[in-house]
Amino acid sequence: MTEDDIRAATAGERADLAEVLAGLTSQQWDAPTLCAGWRVREVVAHTTQPFRTSVPRTLLELARAGGSFNRMADRTARRDAARMSAGELLAAVRDNAGNPWTPPGGGPVGALSHEVIHGLDITAGLGLGRRVPLDRIALVLGGLQPRNIAFFGVDLQGLRLEATDLDWRHGTGEPVRGAAQDLLLAICGRRLPAGRLEGATAGRFSG
Repeated sequence: MTEDDIRAATAGERADLAEVLAGLTSQQWDAPTLCAGWRVREVVAHTTQPFRTSVPRTLLELARAGGSFNRMADRTARRDAARMSAGELLAAVRDNAGNPWTPPGGGPVGALSHEVIHGLDITAGLGLGRRVPLDRIALVLGGLQPRNIAFFGVDLQGLRLEATDLDWRHGTGEPVRGAAQDLLLAICGRRLPAGRLEGATAGRFSG
């Protein structure tokens, strides 16, 4: 796919998520997601932070967090989630569907990955059953590098991940099978509801 194709997929994912968010109740906005410690509003605050914050401001926030990206991300997500209404957060997603932002070193596929993974944090966490279009999931899985997988700190040694809805597999060893988007969440260290994955060791990804 061309870079323009990937950017179009990212815009489509943001637009789809905006539609999901528009239908949430106030209780769902305050419900937990698969991103540990974050409600829906914190996840949305995090994904829209690059659209709302200049590069100098982001660098200042990073310095205040002692250079820790994770600490900065958590601090700014919690702060902005407390300051912004659900309507404002939704607008930040909807109005920036075509925003060209890409994560440092991640390129267009990195931007798509950011949207897909955090979108799944919300929809899977709420049990909404949304299926991300397989072409988008294939791009995200195909763009995973060893350093990306290592970032999440999940032990995949001795496992062979096999998608049941996509021609994709990773690793060697004991098979763990499931929908491609559920395997993506497992790689990212998310705890899935029981029964989403199959295999003798699938339970390690549930809880």
